Amino acid sequence: MDVRAYNREAWNRQVAGGENPWTKPVSAEIIARARQGDFSVLLTEQKPVPMNWFPPLKNVDVLCLASGGGQQAPIFAAAGANVTVFDNSPRQLEQDRLVAQREALTLKTVEGDAADLSVFADESFDFIFNPCSTVFMADVRPVWKEAFRVLRRGGIFMTGSMNPILYMLDLQKFDAGILEIKYAIPYSDLKDMDAETLRREVLDKGYPVEFGHSLTDLLGGQCDAGFHIVDVYEDVKTGSPLEKLHPAYIATRAIKP
Repeated sequence: MDVRAYNREAWNRQVAGGENPWTKPVSAEIIARARQGDFSVLLTEQKPVPMNWFPPLKNVDVLCLASGGGQQAPIFAAAGANVTVFDNSPRQLEQDRLVAQREALTLKTVEGDAADLSVFADESFDFIFNPCSTVFMADVRPVWKEAFRVLRRGGIFMTGSMNPILYMLDLQKFDAGILEIKYAIPYSDLKDMDAETLRREVLDKGYPVEFGHSLTDLLGGQCDAGFHIVDVYEDVKTGSPLEKLHPAYIATRAIKP
């Protein structure tokens, strides 16, 4: 399977369906508050990014990486940043253009693969914001390397990731109230699900395929790329087997020294 092509169309369908919260553009009220410096954005599902994680946004060059959907990018633009949104899904990018047109905001949208940012020169951005999206990418290390390359010295890189423990569980048995370890990490829908389950639970429903990356790749990979991770928080995933037991998300703030 061409994962990038399949997931591009899967996310286009998510936008068309209108139910996925990551595809819903922000309201005019949220943009109005952001213009006054009052904003809140998510790297993960529920917990807002701490305000002390952000640099001053006025005139800062921001890359919203794999961050389409009409949410974070328009907020940063309203707060005064020079924003570029880079995403694999044309329909997700349309959501950002919709908000920009509606609110008279200036932002740039670029379609592409997060593992290949060759459209951007070295050290093009001061701040990169990457909400939880690497679960839809087979290999995260090229993403970290490219993010490091296009970030300026002293720049900030924020990303949200899924804790790999979530992908170890048999979600079919969880529906019956049973928590059971089934899969090893790293995990792949394509390799670890049997063909019938993959068809029934993912492909027939038009869902994106997902990957559970190791902490060595998620965290160590950032360090190997050259980042210094300076802060971390965790968040819970609603309706997951871990909701009452353990956080399902990890958010990190890193700098390029």
